[in-house]
Amino acid sequence: MHYVMIGNSIASTACIEAIRTLDRESRITVIGEENHLCYSRPLISYLLQGKTDENRMTYRNQAFYEENKVTVLQGSCAASIDKASKTVALESGMSIAYDKLLLATGSSPFIPPIKGLGEVKNWFTFLTLDEAKRLQSHLRPDSRVLILGAGLIGLKCAEGILDKVHSVSVVDMASRVLPSVLDEQCSLLVREHLQSQGLRFYLGDSIRECTANEALLESGHAIGFDLLVIAVGVRANIKLAKEAGLQTNRGILIDEGGRTSEPDMYAAGDCTEGTEMIGGQKAVLALLPNAYLQGETAGTNMAGGEASFTKAVAMNSLSLCGLHLITVGRYEGESHLIACKNGYKRLFVKDNHLVGCILSGDAIHRAGIYTSILRNQVDLDSLDFDLICEEPLLMAFAKTVRQQHLGGPV
Repeated sequence: MHYVMIGNSIASTACIEAIRTLDRESRITVIGEENHLCYSRPLISYLLQGKTDENRMTYRNQAFYEENKVTVLQGSCAASIDKASKTVALESGMSIAYDKLLLATGSSPFIPPIKGLGEVKNWFTFLTLDEAKRLQSHLRPDSRVLILGAGLIGLKCAEGILDKVHSVSVVDMASRVLPSVLDEQCSLLVREHLQSQGLRFYLGDSIRECTANEALLESGHAIGFDLLVIAVGVRANIKLAKEAGLQTNRGILIDEGGRTSEPDMYAAGDCTEGTEMIGGQKAVLALLPNAYLQGETAGTNMAGGEASFTKAVAMNSLSLCGLHLITVGRYEGESHLIACKNGYKRLFVKDNHLVGCILSGDAIHRAGIYTSILRNQVDLDSLDFDLICEEPLLMAFAKTVRQQHLGGPV
């Protein structure tokens, strides 16, 4: 048996670990485009801040691959997949045969068409370690940085460089920051917090045209810059899968076991489109916890076990200049806005279940209880919901529910 994985990522790492719990001997080969071991991408902003280093960003060290008898082909790009002969062709000309294949091809930054972008000498994305290091090498105390995109990637980039440059301006065509993650009220709180740290925002606007060191916005504003970061979102890398004949939409379509539409071909992570647990709809959920659990599930099934991942849910946990945020699920149904002295808490209830929450500041305290209620689809009439809203304590749960989830005397 030869397991081959395209993509050296969190998903493929989890896949390796799952395979090795069932199969200690078969060959495993990982094809990775980057010249790094798998690392934690959410940490690249902390690398720029000097709060971590490359060693601590590494998700598993070299010994992990040696102990698990994994061959990692760093700096290698898969060019095509021949499902009839069960081979992967690399751009180098090499061909690798597989028995079971995992596609963990991740996602790539979306670069919108911007008139004059070709004249900009120093523009960057902020998704990979190499790109973050390239940006870092250009940072100067007098640098004026313009970031296009006020989403998660753009704001984490802003946080990482804010105290190393003269100014950071952020442009987004949405009318608020983190528009896909926060509601309007919490978004305003976050924006005010970031403005107090020195960030400048141009919201409800977009870049009409660039010259070498200036962006002309649709509103007519002109913003001078030395460095431009484009962070308007990502797209799932589905080209290989699509050309190989796998079913795709916005991502590679998978079932709850990580199986694609083709036998012996699995997929996991940001490149996939699986079933979201609350709405039951297919969705691309490019989130690290989902990637790990999808990879683990696919690995178990690739090695002959049986596993399914049925609790994929949108979830974000981050800190921006000291302000902590946690969001989970969908913002639909009945809204419960709970007053908080030093934070923001909004819960969403539908059909007797908690389906979403937005928490910031001190309200993130014991957020894991909200996440557990949501993921386990606990019936809200089985607990003291008013108490849960005010203070998420285990005693708010009925004894039978505590026994079910915690076990033993409660």
